Amino acid sequence: MIQFEHLSYPKEGKPITMGADKLQVPDNPIIPFIEGDGTGPDIWRSSVRVFDAAVQKAFSGQKKISWFEVLAGEKAFKATGSWLPDDTVNAYKEFLVGIKGPLTTPIGGGIRSLNVALRQILDLYVCLRPVRYFKGVPSPVRKPQDVDMVIFRENTEDIYAGVEWQAGSPEVKKVIEFLQKEMGVKNIRFPETSGIGIKPVSEEGTSRLVRAAIQYALRLNRKSVTFVHKGNIMKFTEGAFKDWGYQVAAKEFRNETVTLRESWILGNKEDHPDISAQDNARMIEPGYDLLVPDKQKEADAEVEEALKLWDTHGDGKWKSMLMIKDTIADITLQQVLTRAKEFDVIATMNLNGDYVSDALAAQVGGIGIAPGGNINYVSGHAIFEATHGTAPKYANLDKVNPGSVILSGVLMFQHLGWDEVANLILKGLNGAIQAHTVTYDFARLMKAEGIECQELKCSQFGDAIIKHM
Repeated sequence: MIQFEHLSYPKEGKPITMGADKLQVPDNPIIPFIEGDGTGPDIWRSSVRVFDAAVQKAFSGQKKISWFEVLAGEKAFKATGSWLPDDTVNAYKEFLVGIKGPLTTPIGGGIRSLNVALRQILDLYVCLRPVRYFKGVPSPVRKPQDVDMVIFRENTEDIYAGVEWQAGSPEVKKVIEFLQKEMGVKNIRFPETSGIGIKPVSEEGTSRLVRAAIQYALRLNRKSVTFVHKGNIMKFTEGAFKDWGYQVAAKEFRNETVTLRESWILGNKEDHPDISAQDNARMIEPGYDLLVPDKQKEADAEVEEALKLWDTHGDGKWKSMLMIKDTIADITLQQVLTRAKEFDVIATMNLNGDYVSDALAAQVGGIGIAPGGNINYVSGHAIFEATHGTAPKYANLDKVNPGSVILSGVLMFQHLGWDEVANLILKGLNGAIQAHTVTYDFARLMKAEGIECQELKCSQFGDAIIKHM
């Protein structure tokens, strides 16, 4: 049993533990929570009543959450002098699964982001961001109902690793001097005034993220996994991410997956049984006859390699398999608007995932109802969190939408294997929205479209969700 400095070990409940391949969840698990800064307390009070009501309704008192408050952000600083006390980190380590509201980022030196710090300390390498449309929510796009995607965003690498040096500092001068003199770098345009950041992307970090995304897609019968990258420009980081992703799919999930290009090759063979390898290559590479001989040989070899899968993937068998494909990040931001149905599970790096998840949230009603989970699927550690900011101007007004924390709770209960609870919360949320009983943000959107609605306080919206369970 862990010893805390400022906290007391919970008197009720039992810790969640990690078994050989999945969580071992008692009937009364201890769940650490951080209510959050700004609007966090308002949101938490509404959310926890929804959670408890759903657990009670699902299990008739046979199961119950033992909530354990831990501190971070302004509340922690006032109580302990630390923005992120060791007790809080140790509690998440001890009890594995927790939830949190929005946190203020300290101004000045020290930790740049408490959220990033928790992810890195606990090695929560997956940022899970499902984005789906709830019927009745006004949207700025024509077909928001087409959006049903799950983003697996790598959480520990890329430029979010925080390896950077300020322009003009002694440290950055050393780095630039090394790059220019030792590495022969000549394209730093203004070295005297440049800040420098390092973008680490590893095979191990990529593989564990992609593995989790594919396992998730297979478990939930999703149709595809798309690697989103900027490998056309950053060949050895984002391009490597794409290549390593395909390698994981081929090595570990060969009988359950097919790549997009493999599907073209196999489909060509099915439609034209006597087609030669070269003609098949011409069909997947329109500029085949203009390629240099070495590139033509590469295309021929790709066809021959794909046709080796005929026994397991041919004759249409590939059509029931998980599709593995990739797309360039900037094109993705366009196509999620114009061809949303073509995307299902997305696996991507940290910065791309940040952009894509927020852009998708805007399509379905805003970040106010966007859930998030930070997960280590090996150790079992997970923290589910609001994806929006603290909105201090609305603090203590009982006004804002608690949907982000409530939907993050849905992810948490799914992670625990308590799907009955998750489904009740979703049912309640859908019911409240379709009845046009919503908080001010949705009410404003509905009124702008001429939809009659009842504007509720944060706490009242929680009541509405419970009513519709």
